[in-house]
Amino acid sequence: MVDENFKDRVARKWDDMHKLWYRFSRNRLSVIGLVFVMAIILSAIFAPVLVPYPEHSEAFVDYAHASLSPRGDYWFGTDQFGRDVFSRIVFAFRGALVMGIGVLTAAAPIGVFLGLVAGYYNDTWRETLIMRTVDIFLSLPPLILALAVSSVLKPTLFNSMMAVCIAWWAWYARIAYGMASAIRNEFYIQSAELIGANFWHILTREMLPNCLGPILTKMTLDMGWVILIGASLSFVGMGEQPPKPALGTMVADGARYLPHMWWLAVFPAIAIMIIVLSFNLLGDGIRDMLSTEEV
Repeated sequence: MVDENFKDRVARKWDDMHKLWYRFSRNRLSVIGLVFVMAIILSAIFAPVLVPYPEHSEAFVDYAHASLSPRGDYWFGTDQFGRDVFSRIVFAFRGALVMGIGVLTAAAPIGVFLGLVAGYYNDTWRETLIMRTVDIFLSLPPLILALAVSSVLKPTLFNSMMAVCIAWWAWYARIAYGMASAIRNEFYIQSAELIGANFWHILTREMLPNCLGPILTKMTLDMGWVILIGASLSFVGMGEQPPKPALGTMVADGARYLPHMWWLAVFPAIAIMIIVLSFNLLGDGIRDMLSTEEV
């Protein structure tokens, strides 16, 4: 009997996973986005063994091969110091992914928690205090706020992540608040309160599961935009510092040599575009996958 119940649970889980994948795979562009995202992640992890010149990701000078246009041994050409642009772009994926994952890992839980608290304590001073603070942060453009915070901090990858996190948490608070307010008076919430469920149980076991779909979708869509904001900070010198490669820094350095050495700015810019587009396509697929509509 135990084995049969276990097999039934496994079969149901497998069937649910098959349905989720079917919903996701109906959008061919989302599958393409997933392939590109996986390729970016794997290339960032295994960069030392994939790129032809891994030593070019650090402080390196080879003036004999400086400023070479794209060719067989240097696919994306070389920069003014003789470093392979392709190798540096692949290594720059690491910083970009760390930026996106780090910011969303910090901003999403903070924003979701505050949004759930505000939604649960609707029409109280707690809701007023939290949501008016959220309104203040949402009234400021994220890039401008991140630039303002970064300007008073030492230019490092960690500090730029902190700056973007400060500018990003309010969006998740707004989403969680809207959903929590909508389900606050549902019968299962009231029933949990009547049987003596505490505040943490209601937030984490009753409210949070009903908010995960939209939150996960937004996190996937935001991944590309956070990376774009991080590249913008690097572009103005407030992100990861040389000799570490950063996509925004590479674009800024290459822009000084346009149009003659066009590859220095064009290829890093294309890399940023591919990252943002890939995560947006993936987010569209996750939104369709988590949709409650029947297929």
